[in-house]
Amino acid sequence: MGNIDFVIVGLGNPGKQYDKTRHNVGFMALDYISKKLNAEFNAEKFHSLCATAGIGDKKVLLLKPQTFMNLSGKAVQGVMSFYKILPEKILIIFDDISIPVGKMRIRRKGTHGGHNGMRNIIEFCGSQNFSRIKIGVGERPNPKWDLADWVLSKFDNSEISILEKLMPNVYHSIEMIVQDKIDEAMSRFN
Repeated sequence: MGNIDFVIVGLGNPGKQYDKTRHNVGFMALDYISKKLNAEFNAEKFHSLCATAGIGDKKVLLLKPQTFMNLSGKAVQGVMSFYKILPEKILIIFDDISIPVGKMRIRRKGTHGGHNGMRNIIEFCGSQNFSRIKIGVGERPNPKWDLADWVLSKFDNSEISILEKLMPNVYHSIEMIVQDKIDEAMSRFN
């Protein structure tokens, strides 16, 4: 695969039964991005499906961990140590229940915020300095609902349509972040 300048990780769960679930919005974003970049997920490495692409003058690795959400740190740590890449050169895309469907929030770094995938990445890698794009999947319609049941529920057709309209913004923000313009991306897309 050669040298990599930046890693873009989309979080989700492997398996057809998880397609179009709220927890898999990171995979959905990476599928969109890979099509835009004409990159194919044709390699299995680091417990992940991998694709390489160019964004501007940067060589980028797209990563969809196949470890299940709560063990995503194993994949990210494997990439970091293989490529000797700093957390600041890794962008993680994942779901956020506190953001409405169709909205996104970009952060330079931060805590896990209660997200188990991010918690595992931070624990495994020993850093919080990952940039991130949180994609809104909406709050539970009823606070008594089990959170796991909510994030593993499928988006309805109207929500899928809203997400499809958001994906170009996700893509453009990634282009900016990879080119070290995260502040510009945050002011434009947050």
